[in-house]
Amino acid sequence: MFDVKTVSLEWGGKTLTLETGRIARQADGAVLATYGETVVLCAVTAAKKVKEGQDFFPLTVHYQEKFSSAGRIPGGFFKRERGATEKETLVSRLIDRPVRPLFPEGFYNEINVIAQVLSYDGETEPDIVAMIAASAALTISGVPFMGPIGAARVGFKDGEYQLNPSMSQVAEGRLDLVVAATDAAVMMVESEAKELTEDEMLGAVMFAHDEIRKVVGAIISLAEKAAKDPWEIDLTDNTAEIKAKLKALVGADVAAAYKLTDKSARSNALNEARAKAKEAFAAEGAQTQMVAMKTMKKVEADIVRGAILKDGTRIDGRTTTQVRPIESIVGFLPRTHGSSLFTRGETQAICTTTLGTKDAEQMIDGLDGLSYQRFMLHYNFPPYSVGEVGRFGAPGRREVGHGKLAWRALHPVLPTKDEFPYTIRVLSDITESNGSSSMATVCGGCLSMMDAGVPIERPVSGIAMGLILEGDEFAVLSDILGDEDHLGDMDFKVAGTSAGITTMQMDIKIAGITREIMAKALHQASEGRAHILNEMTKALGSARTELSAHAPRIESIQIDKSKIREVIGTGGKVIREIVAETGAKVDIDDEGLIKISSSDINQIEAAKKWILGIVEEAEVGKIYDGKVVNIVDFGAFVNFMGGKDGLVHVSEMRNERVEKPTDVVKEGQAVKVKVLEIDQRGKVRLSMRVVDQETGAELEDTRPPREPREPRGDRGDRGGDRRGPGGRGGDRGPRRDGGGGRDRDRGPRGGGEGGGDHMPAFLKSDD
Repeated sequence: MFDVKTVSLEWGGKTLTLETGRIARQADGAVLATYGETVVLCAVTAAKKVKEGQDFFPLTVHYQEKFSSAGRIPGGFFKRERGATEKETLVSRLIDRPVRPLFPEGFYNEINVIAQVLSYDGETEPDIVAMIAASAALTISGVPFMGPIGAARVGFKDGEYQLNPSMSQVAEGRLDLVVAATDAAVMMVESEAKELTEDEMLGAVMFAHDEIRKVVGAIISLAEKAAKDPWEIDLTDNTAEIKAKLKALVGADVAAAYKLTDKSARSNALNEARAKAKEAFAAEGAQTQMVAMKTMKKVEADIVRGAILKDGTRIDGRTTTQVRPIESIVGFLPRTHGSSLFTRGETQAICTTTLGTKDAEQMIDGLDGLSYQRFMLHYNFPPYSVGEVGRFGAPGRREVGHGKLAWRALHPVLPTKDEFPYTIRVLSDITESNGSSSMATVCGGCLSMMDAGVPIERPVSGIAMGLILEGDEFAVLSDILGDEDHLGDMDFKVAGTSAGITTMQMDIKIAGITREIMAKALHQASEGRAHILNEMTKALGSARTELSAHAPRIESIQIDKSKIREVIGTGGKVIREIVAETGAKVDIDDEGLIKISSSDINQIEAAKKWILGIVEEAEVGKIYDGKVVNIVDFGAFVNFMGGKDGLVHVSEMRNERVEKPTDVVKEGQAVKVKVLEIDQRGKVRLSMRVVDQETGAELEDTRPPREPREPRGDRGDRGGDRRGPGGRGGDRGPRRDGGGGRDRDRGPRGGGEGGGDHMPAFLKSDD
């Protein structure tokens, strides 16, 4: 029934297996990839015809994590997988970015790539498996895919590179790097690093490429067994004549337009040249006109790229290594916790930092279960930033990806939770864009965090590098413009501190780049980052030592774990009362660490004093503030030290005689008390009369000490056994007479003269 083809490879200490022919047989290509016990199914389908009027390549990649793969049921109200999570969006981009350049120019058939995680072992990350499965499925599908590619994750610990480490191993090391490559060249890089040097990063990429070649070989072996016949498509470039006509018609206009340094003026001039070209081909039919306008982009690219390679002249007149003018402002928004306005040429970002408490952390429901993230970075790209009219609303894939890139750049320099127990949210709103708004977000986000008082290790700057490659001749461009990105061959972003790189991302539009090009780009980026960092420090060189007056303060108290129950109270009664009365937020963990937060320091102090009062032991002779909580006939019970009650006897309320406790106190009244005694059972005896109720000062005790009570003696002193000689006055006869009974004159309690055995009453008296 099934014509199953498989290949296997021992790779990174685990077996990688690629299988086809059993599942999703109606797709153009379907591969089940298994690595460890993580299994990903990827299916590829392609439209057999191009839609009428289609003038771009409609490739769509979807990556989905099934909760059942980890034996979990999704949280929330809807117990099923719904819209793409941030991770699913990012992995979809990881797959898309390296495969898109490997389709031939002019291929406009719609292609769908769907990767689904079917099994997850909790150790082997499915993103790498999904990238390999997608490459294999495309390779055997028959579509004109100039792959295959492979992918690998690299860690770095103790000076050694690790192949496909688990996320726990990544957290212990200094690098999380994902690389995609063909057998010949690197196609895509995505990373987060803890200040690695350029040589260490380059070494990691080359290490990954060596391992990826093994996977590429396995995919080729599978294709030799199971690949479908390649599509027969005509991609012959018949535009040479049109291209020559366009150059003659508008070549000079395009060259003049790209000499304008102002983006708006340049854009207007280019639009005029395009309109002129469109009008010239109007009489030749709609199809020819569409081809001409597509070819117009090639004309523009040839002019720009030729000028750069020939004499190093860029669109805005800069040299290949020159960075645009930079201006940074911090603290310009009065009510935010931290803010910055970062402008580099015609790219600008407003970045704000907001500090919150633990309950503001981002909850993530993923295959590994619930987790919480204390650092968030959100990036927005409104259409007005490029002078256009467009959709404005929820973030798209590009915005999610750019935000995560900036997140990776800043995350490695953040203080630990113990050093800075705040939840941190950085918001970047791009207000102008002409090249690398994600790196502007890195710079502006760093400044806003420092303005908010986040004690980062070192400031972070970022830069975007470009590439023009023609044959063996190439030029690496620092701080690329938007047009240089569109018309160039590479978008290479690098961010880091003065000590090293914190993130690196590379996307290319050609069939890969060499080690030589990447090394030059890293070196040139290092110089550019240093320049940008120097410009940033003119606004703010280090984190402020004081938080904004509008930011919450957080103080921590460590208590004994045995006292947690007392602070929380039955059903949370005590902690809710503390929060309600003081206004501060109180969080307590299982280890007894209590975090008290509020923007009002007085609220924090009130809650802190209350909690310390609960967990501290009362001391005899010490004076405390208290509150009357109950009044009884013989005194009043006073709550002090938060959760402790003690009795103020009516005799301890004033130095003079008090008839009723209500003459002195009432319920809810604040009083000051001194601890007189704590008995073995923990009961506390308090006094108000020896404390000045206004100042809390201790008063001299002027009351004479009590006469010590006369000891009652033992039962023998009372007349011995009730029935024996010397008892309590004999039998229970009338007490009015007789020497031994308890008469009303309360004579001696002993048996006296009349003691002894039980005797009739008439024998007890001579009367």
